[in-house]
Amino acid sequence: MNQKQPTPRPAVRQVVVDPAFAGQRVDNFLRNELKGVPKSRIYRILRKGEVRVNRGRIRPDYRLQAGDVIRIPPIRQATPAEKDEGLGRAHGRRLSTRTLFEDKDIWVLDKPAGMAVHGGSGQSLGVIESARMMRPDLPYLELVHRLDRDTSGCLILAKRRSALKFLHDTLRTGGMDKTYIALVKGRFAPGRRLVDAPLQKNQLRSGERMVRVDAAGKASASVFETLSSGPAASLVRVTLLTGRTHQIRVHAAHLGHPLAGDEKYGEDAFNEVARGLGLKRLFLHAWRLGIPGREGGRLEVTAPLPGELTGTLEALGLECAIS
Repeated sequence: MNQKQPTPRPAVRQVVVDPAFAGQRVDNFLRNELKGVPKSRIYRILRKGEVRVNRGRIRPDYRLQAGDVIRIPPIRQATPAEKDEGLGRAHGRRLSTRTLFEDKDIWVLDKPAGMAVHGGSGQSLGVIESARMMRPDLPYLELVHRLDRDTSGCLILAKRRSALKFLHDTLRTGGMDKTYIALVKGRFAPGRRLVDAPLQKNQLRSGERMVRVDAAGKASASVFETLSSGPAASLVRVTLLTGRTHQIRVHAAHLGHPLAGDEKYGEDAFNEVARGLGLKRLFLHAWRLGIPGREGGRLEVTAPLPGELTGTLEALGLECAIS
């Protein structure tokens, strides 16, 4: 009679830090090494001293150095559920034809609306997890920035730790240009309009996250420019001067011109009109990114306006030529 063989117990690992990971926080390094292990458990083994660097205890915010030796305790990692594997494959198929630019440092994708950039908040897998499944040849792959689940367009992934650091520094110093295309309620005034309104994050009792204009909030600035307008709606181009959560959506609503399809900050009656014209999503698209090159020059990447959005513009009789 065949006896079921016991599952091998995981063993202690000693991992030598590659120079590519120098400067990364140890907690983030462990989250990548221990895929499937809850974040809470990773912090627990750090607090208990089960993780050691060069035989010493370290804090979660310790920055790794090239050549550090990390002791990773035996810990059983959860295997992905079949539904997650299926979802990852489905996402991978959607992403496989959406590369806008790729070189040795970065990979720029045209993210589809409805796909979260990472797992969590009701979605087990997002762009980054699916991209890692799709490209096992890439030992390092991290999000440079984020887009809301319902926003489509340019999303940058870093293929090297040094590229991630360079682009994060670029974001902090305002060296990255981000331009979006949006459809807003009503006739927007022609020309360019600066919205300089601080934003404050709030959490409702239900746990839902909301952002509102508040003098006590963080400085937030957007430039709106009319591209095409009509009595019911206007197409605008928005350039971000800061990068706050839900910034464009809250600034547009603050002006009295909420975005079409915005279920959180928008207007129900306007959203109903947009649905009648075939719009089934938030009309917000990350259209163009301007990125300084690490060796000089500048890269500009553009994601074409999706067909479901151009169809709504045609139904409204609005020009959709964007340059």
